[in-house]
Amino acid sequence: MTAREISKKLRALADSEQASQLQRFFKTAPGQYGAGDRFLGIRVPQLREEAKNFTALPPGEVGKLLSSGYHEERLCALLILVRQFSKGGPGERQAIYEFYLQNTRFINNWDLVDLSAPLIVGAWLAGGDRRILYRLAGSQSLWERRIAMISTFAFIKRGQCGDALAIAELLLADREDLISKAAGWMLREVGKRDPAALRAFLDRHGLRMPRTMLRYAIEKFPEEERQNYLRRPAEKAQFGAAAPRPAHTR
Repeated sequence: MTAREISKKLRALADSEQASQLQRFFKTAPGQYGAGDRFLGIRVPQLREEAKNFTALPPGEVGKLLSSGYHEERLCALLILVRQFSKGGPGERQAIYEFYLQNTRFINNWDLVDLSAPLIVGAWLAGGDRRILYRLAGSQSLWERRIAMISTFAFIKRGQCGDALAIAELLLADREDLISKAAGWMLREVGKRDPAALRAFLDRHGLRMPRTMLRYAIEKFPEEERQNYLRRPAEKAQFGAAAPRPAHTR
């Protein structure tokens, strides 16, 4: 099987009506985060089923598929990589991890990141040096910053929450809504395993957190406690406006 053959197979599954809906959902208009992305109109469960058939696809062919202008073809390539990583030995896993980081320019939408980064980058780094995530958190690329944050999900699931908290702190001033959502989501996951650690983070940083990040982080809190955290920034604003948030440090 080659990338061209897989592309042909996927395009046979295309649904123009679904593609139009996805174009809107993933914000592909000029100036939006997914500007210029194109869709075939294939749902994720279908892509997962197709990816099962292509696990033996050679790295060069995966690379061709990953560089496609069609969103679903890139996602299929990433789902193939996830399956190859899960079944591979240490050498194969390292090669896939390195390939992934060399090709982040093609991992350029939030679903592409979320369905692959924890299972490749996070899984590889779970037992090793994680400094690369801190470099990615300072990247000019929105998607590399999201990779940094979402990759920590692999650590959180192992009860290791320190990196998620540290990277969320680095991203407090990030102006991108998709980064605030990612950080808030990971903070919420931290709270499921270590509520005290999340509350300590909120008590330290809650007043300067983006509202979206805060809302995501406290989503599972009891209603009264959630409202208390939401009121704090408003109360601070009444007694003196907070300093404007700086642009993301590049």
